[in-house]
Amino acid sequence: MSLEAMTFVITGSARGIGAATASMAASRGAHVVISDVNDEAGEATAQAIVDAGGSVRYVHCDVSSESDVAGLMEAAVEAYGAIDVLHNNAGIHEAMVSGDFTFDAMSVETFDRVMAVNVRGAFLCVKAALPFLKESTRSPSVINAGSTASWVGYPAGLAYGTSKGAIALFTKNLAVALAPYGIRANCYCPASVDTDMVKDVSASIAGAASGGLDPGGAEDSGGGAVSTHLVHRIGEPEDVAELVCFLASRRSSFVNGVTWLIDGGVLAWRDTVDSIGM
Repeated sequence: MSLEAMTFVITGSARGIGAATASMAASRGAHVVISDVNDEAGEATAQAIVDAGGSVRYVHCDVSSESDVAGLMEAAVEAYGAIDVLHNNAGIHEAMVSGDFTFDAMSVETFDRVMAVNVRGAFLCVKAALPFLKESTRSPSVINAGSTASWVGYPAGLAYGTSKGAIALFTKNLAVALAPYGIRANCYCPASVDTDMVKDVSASIAGAASGGLDPGGAEDSGGGAVSTHLVHRIGEPEDVAELVCFLASRRSSFVNGVTWLIDGGVLAWRDTVDSIGM
């Protein structure tokens, strides 16, 4: 699955799935531009890729900022002369913004922040990358980060789930809008993956539960995930990275407009009623 000479722009890639994708793509011959707001972790990830012989640049970027996003795409083209793959990986959960993340308690500011990063950020990145994706001759595509929350509702995740539902339909509409330019758009939808974000969100939700909030099916953010996976383990970032690299490669040239579950079999049998215990 060669990605030789393709240029990837990956948002939110200092850690987790984004970092794993960056490392894997670089190991398969891609030029990788990683970006994040966590500069220390981003620089460390970039250095690890360099040490492994990969081609990489790190660029600070808050995807909710139009000027940051424009700067990211310009830096990618300045470094490598092209953008072939845009991986919209950056995302946050309301538990990362505020401790008040039930619907009753959630502030408008918290809801807006989740939408600004998860939905507006993806829109801004596609808009800024589009002129360069149009010029690509290397199977150009956009790959968006969805979730099992793109498919079903979960307690303690209203803003996050709403944003990921939006990403699923954003992907399908992008596939239609970009088809005339030969640019594909696809979306991957993982369940629990062993990342710092999942651990942090799980800890926040568990803390809320110990304080009297019953988030019900919050194990999808990490805690009891293995018991709900038909594949009896938590997902690894590399599992998702393999799918992203496939979707970016020419081997997936007939795959377009897809919201692709990579959930260990969770949604083959489980739904929100199961998770709440009703």
